[in-house]
Amino acid sequence: MLNKLRVAVYSAVGGQEEPIAAGPRPPADERLPKFPYSRPSFLRLASEDEVQVAADRSIRPIMVPRDISCMPWMAGYAEAVNAGKSKRNEDTAHLHVGSLHRPDERGSDTGARSVPYYYFGLFDGHAGHGASTAAANQLHHIVHERLMDIVEHLLPLDGAPEPAARTDFFWVSSRELSVDKLVTGALEAAFNEMDEQIAEDRRRYDMRGGCTALVALFLLGRLYVANAGDSRAVVCRRGRAMVASHDFTPETERQRVRQLASRQPSLCGGEFTHLEFCRRLTRRDLGQRVLYRDAHMTGWAYKTVTESDIKFPVVCGEGKRSRVCATIGVTRGFGDHSLRAQNTNVYVKPFLLSQPEVLIINLEEEAAVTESDVLVMATDGLWDVVSNQRMAELVERALGHFPAHDQSMRRYR
Repeated sequence: MLNKLRVAVYSAVGGQEEPIAAGPRPPADERLPKFPYSRPSFLRLASEDEVQVAADRSIRPIMVPRDISCMPWMAGYAEAVNAGKSKRNEDTAHLHVGSLHRPDERGSDTGARSVPYYYFGLFDGHAGHGASTAAANQLHHIVHERLMDIVEHLLPLDGAPEPAARTDFFWVSSRELSVDKLVTGALEAAFNEMDEQIAEDRRRYDMRGGCTALVALFLLGRLYVANAGDSRAVVCRRGRAMVASHDFTPETERQRVRQLASRQPSLCGGEFTHLEFCRRLTRRDLGQRVLYRDAHMTGWAYKTVTESDIKFPVVCGEGKRSRVCATIGVTRGFGDHSLRAQNTNVYVKPFLLSQPEVLIINLEEEAAVTESDVLVMATDGLWDVVSNQRMAELVERALGHFPAHDQSMRRYR
């Protein structure tokens, strides 16, 4: 009966939220959001009425910035509320233009160095806007702090000695650390800190749900794309698509999740199995030989079905209908700390990661990218209906309306 119930809620994104325990806190019904619901500031919505219009599901208006000049590099943006899955648009975005500054060795600005950076963040929320709104308001600050931690490596001063390296018995020579490795580490640490901050804040604020995170950071002639979830970044180049991020879903991370369930079966709470069978098993299959694969297998073999095998698989479904613990359709992002599998006490969070994958494009290499290329960042709602290649063709067609010598064309590149 329990399995039938799980199948009935198979397509649900959110599970059940656990009452938050430990530590003094306001009653659950009195907790307020840490950040009020809002739309991206660059949309320039002037009143609460305009915010409400943006969430009108009957007309689903396409919202764009009123003044594109407020966007770095004349970047574009558009959003539309979903067709009824949630009351509000739980997705949001943020852009930030910052600067890393390093004074000289005497603390003076005389020999100081600085470098600008550009940050574009996209956050796809689910089961509430708390996590996505928090990430939009805080993640860029955390990224900045992490970059400042390594500023002496990013902006070495003329004649200044390199940071001291360990030379004890176990560290015979210093390790060469590239700028790419350091910036990647800063982004990874920032994502982890953001997730920990949400976990802490949920004790005092209404911080339900979770979100995926996609960040594009332009720094020192490179584009760093950090992705945790199923949003996607694509570079459109002369009608062809270049992948700038990879999706992380139960489908793409099936083996990782199943291996974790195999190594730590207690996480499954006796409700799920790490084994995968070629079809859904029933009690009629007990004692029968059925094709299966274990967490360490990529191929298939036969197994005699036992009682424990007919539990629900920890990863079920295919493609967009794949779910972890029959509950959630993403495997990376922020939040979901209290999420439990439907009608069980099994927490889903141990199977989820906040760790992003960081892909790097060197903008200074002529073959890598040109001024005519366009970076497209979007949540899965777009990529569900538009392929990477189709997007590249649409971008090329749109830009083709402008003559090559028309300077206004540059506004959209």
